[in-house]
Amino acid sequence: MAIMDEKPPRTSGSDSGSGNTANPLQQPLEAPAEKTEPEPVAPAPLTAQSPPPDGGLVAWLHVVGGFMLFFNSWGLLNTFGVYQSYYESGTMFNRSSSDISWIGALQAYLVFLVGLFAGPIYDRGYFKSLIIFGCVAITFGHMMLSLCSQYWQVILAQGFVIGIGAGCLFVPCASIMPSYFRAKLGLAMGLASAGSSFGGVIYPIMLNRLMEQVGFAWATRIIGFVVFGTLMIPIAVMKMRFKAPKARALIDVSAFKDKPYVLFLVATMVGFAGLNVAVFYTSYYPLNLGIANSSLSFYMVAIFNAASTLGRILPNALSDLIGPFNTITPCAILTGVALFCMAAVRHLAEDMVLTVLIGFFSGVFIAMPPVCFAALTPDRSKLGTRVGMGFGTVIAFSMLIGGPVAGAILGTQEPLNWLGCWMFAGAFATVSGFLYAALRVMRTGAGIMVKG
Repeated sequence: MAIMDEKPPRTSGSDSGSGNTANPLQQPLEAPAEKTEPEPVAPAPLTAQSPPPDGGLVAWLHVVGGFMLFFNSWGLLNTFGVYQSYYESGTMFNRSSSDISWIGALQAYLVFLVGLFAGPIYDRGYFKSLIIFGCVAITFGHMMLSLCSQYWQVILAQGFVIGIGAGCLFVPCASIMPSYFRAKLGLAMGLASAGSSFGGVIYPIMLNRLMEQVGFAWATRIIGFVVFGTLMIPIAVMKMRFKAPKARALIDVSAFKDKPYVLFLVATMVGFAGLNVAVFYTSYYPLNLGIANSSLSFYMVAIFNAASTLGRILPNALSDLIGPFNTITPCAILTGVALFCMAAVRHLAEDMVLTVLIGFFSGVFIAMPPVCFAALTPDRSKLGTRVGMGFGTVIAFSMLIGGPVAGAILGTQEPLNWLGCWMFAGAFATVSGFLYAALRVMRTGAGIMVKG
């Protein structure tokens, strides 16, 4: 058949050998070359050497979260003056001033001691776990405190449980801020630590009013509910930017060979010992002198902490310009001078003025140490460990010195030895100021106009 004799059409390949060109309509269409997109380069992982954002929504949200962590750690501890006055009344149990001071001293001591373990745990990346545990512990401690009727029960609930919970909040908050701020670290830490003063204003007023209306037990439970609710904010918004590339030891032994670091720990321990006398006895002092009634004496704690709010923001903002040690030194000395003057108080107006001054100048003892730790720790991946072990191994002992020793000096016989109490507090705060001055000279020399 003719149709079977037809040859298939030539391909372009076969034509190329004979010099003939095939019909272009018969040439196979070539597939267009695929566009190759460059593979996206993964961003380099954040490390301790990565520069902090120093602003932006995420960074400032951490300031808000930090405010709530301070609000529910040191804010609660700053409220102890109200508890001191309540326990002194003998409504729950009859113990000496020194015995009662041990409750607050143990609570504050554990805040720092827990930091010894919380710092390395933070460096391993368990920031969120720490604040969740702290939230549960503080809330549970308040529920148990509401059921207490004896001294040893209060020691367990308020001293141990709440103290441990607060320690799980404080050191992580102090450690995380330098990872988000550098140039504005002083301001950021000042705003965050103002939460402790704000808590020291809100909680005493709440406690005083609620005890009048619903009694001690339900007042304490309501405080626990407030703690739980407000700690949901940092749990929701805060997270670590980076964690240490490898697990670190509990103690950074090399830090104790760093003379400025060791001197800073000693100075801060001495300063806290003096400050704790004011924290514990601000409320009881005017009541015992007879210059304020029981209701007004409770509000002295709120006045003290309201002044401390400004004392934590303004000096910290100034420290970004002149340096942390140039800021903390004069404030510590002025705190000591004001504590000395407390011994001369004879009228309520004098007590109020000095309470405001002590509250303002002593604010640096809470707000500035995290900034100072950052200045003394070039390797930011070690910051959590250094903060935790600094507070836990040295500074913590100030909590066992200030309140209990002042209580022993006061004695149990009327009139109480308030002169010795305030001389003790003023001497410790003043000495800490001179130690800070020596540290500043050690780091940057004796020049007056040098940032340090």
